[in-house]
Amino acid sequence: MFPLGDDNSDRTIQPYVNYIFIGANILVFIFLQGLGGNEKFTYAFSLVPQEIMNGIDLNGAVDIKNSAGKLLGQIQHYNTPFPVYFNFVSSMFMHGDFMHLFGNMLFLFIFGDNLENLMGHMRYAIFYVICGFIAAFSQIFMDTSSVIPMLGASGAISGVLGGYLMLFPKREVRALIFNFMTTVPAYVALGIWIGFQIIQGYLSDQTGGGVAYAAHIGGFVAGLLLVRIFTIGRQL
Repeated sequence: MFPLGDDNSDRTIQPYVNYIFIGANILVFIFLQGLGGNEKFTYAFSLVPQEIMNGIDLNGAVDIKNSAGKLLGQIQHYNTPFPVYFNFVSSMFMHGDFMHLFGNMLFLFIFGDNLENLMGHMRYAIFYVICGFIAAFSQIFMDTSSVIPMLGASGAISGVLGGYLMLFPKREVRALIFNFMTTVPAYVALGIWIGFQIIQGYLSDQTGGGVAYAAHIGGFVAGLLLVRIFTIGRQL
């Protein structure tokens, strides 16, 4: 499901926080990650489950094994100048490559402004970050001993999608679905998206790296459950 736009006719404020999040992700990718080429920065500031569970910053070449104990290769870790828990935040603003960044920012641009318009700037910012933290914990608990770095805004954005689905289930979304350009209710577009995450998460071997499906699902559920709290007192 590739979204192209939605109905913003009821938007009454400029979504400055959403723009700041998008801008921060882009700037980090360009200037700090060197368009994805600065491996030392990227690996130092990514979130590593084993580091979080042990509180120890990994450094040097570390073996990667799957759930059966088979050696898949090695990964080079670098020290971070801050405590490893800082990477909960830093990893939310980094991406693996341009397409990873583009896809995430497209989803955030289309769906985030509607939530900010309803919640207000500060509530939306807090909601976004909390969903990102819950998403990260969801992935960590899938394999607490994993040495695979986690990075990307996907978990937090999944929370935005969950919140959007809860608040605007019937809002029309323009999307490219299975190579067809169409307009569908949000519950169809985002239902396809989360269904894909669940199926792929079930089929994937989490210890082998790749897409953090548990983070996507955890963030999405967090958004579903928290969005009503963050819109208390707001006109729905």
